[in-house]
Amino acid sequence: MLNAAAAERNKEPILAVLGESVNTGRALQALEISSGTGQHVTHFAQALRNITWQPSEYDRQSLASIEAYRAHYQLHNVKPAIHLDASLPHEYWGGVQPESLDLVVNINMIHISPIACTQGLFKGAGAVLKPQGLLFTYGPYAVNGKITPQSNVDFDYSLRQRNPEWGLRDIAFLTSIAQRNGLFLEKVVDMPANNKCLLFRKESLV
Repeated sequence: MLNAAAAERNKEPILAVLGESVNTGRALQALEISSGTGQHVTHFAQALRNITWQPSEYDRQSLASIEAYRAHYQLHNVKPAIHLDASLPHEYWGGVQPESLDLVVNINMIHISPIACTQGLFKGAGAVLKPQGLLFTYGPYAVNGKITPQSNVDFDYSLRQRNPEWGLRDIAFLTSIAQRNGLFLEKVVDMPANNKCLLFRKESLV
């Protein structure tokens, strides 16, 4: 079982926003893309028992960690983790069906992956979410072309030094990608440590 200090710190603040953003009175289906260690999905699943969670990861070591957390907590509402490359079309997302999900969650992936993963995330979410479904992302973002505070500027620089395809994305840029895939930015929530939750809603056909 891997343990990420950041996930341990942010899992409860993220859960608080999630809990306010989803219907807790009926059974829901959720996909977490880029589940990391498995700390988030097992924490959310314990609190939001009405949601059946499908964790996923690209990294094989992380997949093993997610399974270790599942085994430890014995949660009936967390499915076995699937291998998922967010840059690929949703047809390659481990059998996830179109318009089958109420919620797609993506935490701390967008800035630590090539832009193709972000584009694939929004395109895929637009396909697999039900009308009025929610894409919930979390991480540090640029706002109107500016990154603040200095710690996020430094973080963005360090990411781009490690990989030129990485870096903080602008919320306006993400919103434009979302709109092309039938999603609109419904809410921005400021979070601790200069992060934000972005809530994108899938438009329903009138």
